[in-house]
Amino acid sequence: MSAGTTSRKPTLRVERALQRAGHRLLAGMDEVGRGALAGPVSVGVVVIDDVCRSAPVGVKDSKLLSHQMRERLVPKIKGWSTAYAVGHASPGEIDRYGIMVALRLAGTRALAALPVIPDLVILDGNYDWLTDPERVGLLGLLEDGADIAPCVPVMTMVKADMSCSSVAAASVLAKVERDAMMVALAAEVPGYAWELNKGYAAPEHCAALESRGPSMHHRVSWRLPGVTSDVGTGRVPLSDPAELLMDDDGAVRTERGGEQ
Repeated sequence: MSAGTTSRKPTLRVERALQRAGHRLLAGMDEVGRGALAGPVSVGVVVIDDVCRSAPVGVKDSKLLSHQMRERLVPKIKGWSTAYAVGHASPGEIDRYGIMVALRLAGTRALAALPVIPDLVILDGNYDWLTDPERVGLLGLLEDGADIAPCVPVMTMVKADMSCSSVAAASVLAKVERDAMMVALAAEVPGYAWELNKGYAAPEHCAALESRGPSMHHRVSWRLPGVTSDVGTGRVPLSDPAELLMDDDGAVRTERGGEQ
């Protein structure tokens, strides 16, 4: 399914309409870190039921919030929602399988960590990267049996993080958790200023890549700034639209050029 957006302010209007249509447990889902040069790609999911009240004041797309505001919202979102989780896919998985499959792995892990099974997932963007076209192939990538999640119907929605409170809340949880991971990695592997840039292509990160080269936490299959050698990844083909790229609002484009 797909839907358009009508408002840039997150509300529960879309969620309530879907709940009236029979989808009582709704999951909003969004990713962070897709365009980073280092670190995991992370997917947040927030489940609400038909008795959840309006989202905590201030909940909106995580990119529009300060670090301090996101941190303050986390306990409020967790207390407001019926269930929540964040899943991750490592840089190695991104290199080996491609960003689309890595997103699916992270989303599947987030769903598997939930104590409930949602009736429907509202997925930010216009491309359903969560639904596995060959589910057996995906499950073969999951080393931990606990990561196996149920199949859940998906509705894509462009800029859902701007319109749906559940999706905006999911983006906040994913952003805060991934940022904390990057701060921890910065202490483990200093020199790339990940505590500041969170693995994105900031000037100090690009300069460090040129002078130091990539670390084990970089996505070496990507065209990293200042890195001229072709590392090679032995990526595994999985009958997935690996050539599809997504821009920052989750929309799919097929032309190459520019950063993933």
